[in-house]
Amino acid sequence: MRFMRNESGASAVEFAMLLPVFLTIIFGIVVFGSYLTMVHGVQQLAAEAARTSIAGLNDSECNSLATSYVTTNLGSYPLLDATKVSVTAAPSGADANIYIVTVQYDASSDFIFALPFTPRLPFPITRSAVIPYGGF
Repeated sequence: MRFMRNESGASAVEFAMLLPVFLTIIFGIVVFGSYLTMVHGVQQLAAEAARTSIAGLNDSECNSLATSYVTTNLGSYPLLDATKVSVTAAPSGADANIYIVTVQYDASSDFIFALPFTPRLPFPITRSAVIPYGGF
């Protein structure tokens, strides 16, 4: 009967039961937060590269401006590795008055996503920005 009233280890048992749930939630926040930060960074790079490209006089110059913008400003995004980024900038095949800049980032080999218990997220991250010639 005395054993049933003894509550000295109840806190340790509750802690042991809730710690895995708590750590799973925290780890999920970190993993998905990192992924969403990368997606946002790639989208921002594509949008700003498209805005920069409108200063070009021809397609070759537009492509050069977009690519140089991405390579120059990639360092300001701490989760993105410059060796895993590719930029494609070209006029649209459907509309001759539209220029499309696409930035692709392969994060599949990043440490946090290579862990065995991390869910499989869609890689590579690809985002595009469309801007009309002349900027309007």
